[in-house]
Amino acid sequence: MWGVVFTVLATAAPITAMTGNVPIAIGSGAGTGTPATFIFCTAVLVIFTIGYSAMARHITATGAFYGFITRGLGRVAGLASGLIATLAYVVFEGSLIGIFASFFKTDVETFGGPKLSWIVYALFGILAIAVLGYFDIELSGKVLGVFLVAEVLILLLMGGSVLFHGGGPDGLMAGSLDPAGGFTAVAGGSVAIGLFFGFWSWVGFETTAVYGEESRNPTRIIPRATLLVVIALGALYTFVSWMTIAGNGAHNAVTIAQGGTGNPFDLFFGITQKFVGVWAKDLYQVLTVTGSFACALAFHNSASRYLYAIGREGLHKAVTPLGATHDKHKSPWVASIVQSVITLLITLYFFLFQAPSKAAPDVPYYYEFGLLAIMGTMGILIVQAICSVSVIWYFHGGKRHPETRSWWRTLLCPAVGAAGMAYVVYLLFSNLSFAAGAASNSPVYTLTPYLVIGVGVLGAVVALVLRSTDRARYEQIGSTVLAESHER
Repeated sequence: MWGVVFTVLATAAPITAMTGNVPIAIGSGAGTGTPATFIFCTAVLVIFTIGYSAMARHITATGAFYGFITRGLGRVAGLASGLIATLAYVVFEGSLIGIFASFFKTDVETFGGPKLSWIVYALFGILAIAVLGYFDIELSGKVLGVFLVAEVLILLLMGGSVLFHGGGPDGLMAGSLDPAGGFTAVAGGSVAIGLFFGFWSWVGFETTAVYGEESRNPTRIIPRATLLVVIALGALYTFVSWMTIAGNGAHNAVTIAQGGTGNPFDLFFGITQKFVGVWAKDLYQVLTVTGSFACALAFHNSASRYLYAIGREGLHKAVTPLGATHDKHKSPWVASIVQSVITLLITLYFFLFQAPSKAAPDVPYYYEFGLLAIMGTMGILIVQAICSVSVIWYFHGGKRHPETRSWWRTLLCPAVGAAGMAYVVYLLFSNLSFAAGAASNSPVYTLTPYLVIGVGVLGAVVALVLRSTDRARYEQIGSTVLAESHER
């Protein structure tokens, strides 16, 4: 179970989520009430996870959303959702390679190293992940575990030092934890932005189910691991964001987050140096590199397993080889190589064709990281909402399933979870240009909603065509799962 937990916690990338998302949430969202938004997000995601885990207790499939939705809502919805989820995880690796290259280049130059193009660091990251992704989850889990422990420790050390010193100029500011009083936007900001970037920080937690077939006892491990990850991240995010605001003080936190002092990341770097020491600040900067690398590796693993899940069902001869596993390592090695090639092509596109602008000079951060993260988040949130509906239909549609006694777990929680996810999708669509920021002039930004929706429509059309022309292949959609628990 700990191999799964480490891998998925690394997918959420705590240090990358905090360093990248909290400044935006404070500066343009709920301001000093940001910790309260994390409490709200934790509650919604726990409710969603209860329904999600109920299905994980009965179905084990490498293509988690793909398998779940197919069993709940049918093959058309399953293939449409599976392709959207695959798109999301595929582009997430490219997104994290972007911020990894940006962090790496900045750190090397900060510590007196040579000034190299960001593509050098990006290619290094892609190659290293390709090698690790070729082997099994145990090796990847060990690498991710080391990085994860280090980044969580530095976040807790920073937060604990602030707490020990009683906070900064305004004390501990316990009012930041009150959702009733905390949901007040800063001038020019929006609570919706704060909530959206809060939910964004959890993206990847649901990938526990992706590793079900590689777990010793998936019907026990996966539900427990999923709930553990959600609660652990919620506690960490709430504490770290609270201590970050308390350490800087109310006015300074908002000013720094809005870029008033130059670098919004100083929100973390400054108090780490002040309350812990220069060495800790330097270590923090290094861990942003290892943390983003670990996150990219975890998304690589998730994307590979989605490609593998679709490929092994043989929906088309061209994708059938994706369903191969390595004789020795048992990893989806063909899908892993394909995923590495896709990431390479995406990165080369941004390097060769995306020119920096005055407002967004850092191409790997503003463009590759920012735009691909928006695309992936949009896809995942849509699929999560559909998945919640599929849980309800799986357990209660036509009373097909024998276990409907826990109505709160199989009906109430998924219904609330679906509503919550749908609301977050609405927030993303209504604030899309703000989320993209200076990178909204890119063709990738313009194509994002059309690409996400288009992939879903393509999946539905393919399923409908197969249903009419090739019933045998149609029946293969979402069929490769370990036996459902009541069947066993």
